[in-house]
Amino acid sequence: MPDPTIPTAAVVQLAAAAGGAASVTLLGVPLGLRVDLLIAGFAGSVVAMALFNSVPGNWDTWQQLVRSSLQRIAVAVASSLVAGYVTPILLLIINMPLALVVGTGFVVGAGARQVLTFVIQRVSGGAPMPASVAQPADGGTNP
Repeated sequence: MPDPTIPTAAVVQLAAAAGGAASVTLLGVPLGLRVDLLIAGFAGSVVAMALFNSVPGNWDTWQQLVRSSLQRIAVAVASSLVAGYVTPILLLIINMPLALVVGTGFVVGAGARQVLTFVIQRVSGGAPMPASVAQPADGGTNP
């Protein structure tokens, strides 16, 4: 016999929530982010930083070490948020199977820094940085 103190709508809502993916809430407000996509985007950004050196570091002084470490943390958090919000949109646009969603979140997280840099430059109207001002790919100093 069902518990008479729990309304039927609450039982249906609990059953639906138990079957769905976990989502992130902030101060009781649902953000619409799935935890599995955030983790996949974070892993993608870490791989991009490690393999492609997408955030070059300068390890000469402690101040530069802390600055580049904070920059890498910010890039990883931003990439995971982009993967969390963009991957479900891609799911709807290109009609991909659900088995590829986490892998797509990984790829979106890996490429999020380059896409965000392009969008910010495009929106702000700024021209891309010339090669003489940009940091070299190896993370060293310019000659």
